[in-house]
Amino acid sequence: MHLAELLADAMREQHMSVDAVAYATGIRTPRIKAFAEDGTAGPIQPTSDELTELAKALRLPLGEVQTASRSVHTVGTARPGLPV
Repeated sequence: MHLAELLADAMREQHMSVDAVAYATGIRTPRIKAFAEDGTAGPIQPTSDELTELAKALRLPLGEVQTASRSVHTVGTARPGLPV
């Protein structure tokens, strides 16, 4: 599982919005949104302090959050002319 999936699942289970996680962690809302949408595949990378705060706020084991942040999830796209 990558970070975006982990955060989205935890936020859904905890009934927390992006704004609620931002308030609980002190991390700016746009960063939380980027982590929840892109994980570590996007241009905004979480710091180790942010990962710690996310784990606390979402009641997740820190090791699980750190492992998910190292897991890179990429989406492949078909190139024109190649069979899918």
